[in-house]
Amino acid sequence: MSADRLQGCWTALITPFTEEGELDMEGLQKNVIFQMEQGAKLVATGTTGESPTLEWDEHDRVIEEVTNLAKGRTSVMAGTGSNSTKEALRGTRHAAEVGTDAVLLVDCYYNGPSSLELRTQYYECIAKELPHILITPYVIPGRTGTQLEVEDLAILHKKYPNVRAVKEATGDLERMAKTRALLGDDFDILSGDDDMTFDMMARNDIKAQGVVSVVSNVVPGALAEMVSCLNQGDTARARELCQALTPLFKIVTVKTMEEYEGFTVPCKFRNPSAIKTLMKGLGLPAGPLRPPLGPMTSKAKAIVQNAIQNLFENNQEILLPLQQFYNIDLEERIFDDDYWR
Repeated sequence: MSADRLQGCWTALITPFTEEGELDMEGLQKNVIFQMEQGAKLVATGTTGESPTLEWDEHDRVIEEVTNLAKGRTSVMAGTGSNSTKEALRGTRHAAEVGTDAVLLVDCYYNGPSSLELRTQYYECIAKELPHILITPYVIPGRTGTQLEVEDLAILHKKYPNVRAVKEATGDLERMAKTRALLGDDFDILSGDDDMTFDMMARNDIKAQGVVSVVSNVVPGALAEMVSCLNQGDTARARELCQALTPLFKIVTVKTMEEYEGFTVPCKFRNPSAIKTLMKGLGLPAGPLRPPLGPMTSKAKAIVQNAIQNLFENNQEILLPLQQFYNIDLEERIFDDDYWR
């Protein structure tokens, strides 16, 4: 990675756990090596990695392990955001000390500071104290209840050059176009939604540079190629890959209606529920989710299984690296319902 760009395909790594709910460091190592061999960069302890339920010592161990494995091979961004500036500073200091290239700071969830407060009481505090680590604000109002406004992002970038990129998960393409207009071409916009990456990168008024991807936990090679094609102007090949991967893009969030004791209840299984269910079904290191997240229902698991069956039947070659690296029988894992119970 050049010293001042955060472009490309970044995999938001899941954190694998043992069946007892402890860190599975061996599984983490295996997943990281697979990602690097397939050309992806790495995001450790993001929200896909269940950072809200990791203890800080676990957080540190995961970041250190991923950073050490990646040294000299690829770039690492560490999720060190919090709804406490003090905690975020502590986590970012640690990431800087162990040699992580960049940090990902999510807007402060639940306590919901204004955009002004996010800028002055959170992002500026960290950017000022740690000027040598690259900082990526992560704007996802659907899960935080607040958002850093584009104008405040522009002020941040002007004052602190280490604020180099934004992870955009607002779903608002016009906001992203405004970001490009106000911050210029030397600022990196990363997609925070797999299904919006193509449009964000292909639109001339946005020209996003990459993605922090969930589904690349399973298909890093295809995602990395899609992003590379878009950065090089090969829109036709990128569109082919985007269409092939659409079944997986659709399951990042899974919605069902469930029957319980005479009631019909809507269920919304949000990331990382589906990706960990998918990885577990395929026989990859994943393990259970940490409470309050729990197992998906049978109905929801069927949606995940159908998506991977669709991809296998229509674009099997995209999944073959999994079979080769993890030594699994893909067809058996995908179509045998026993693995999805």
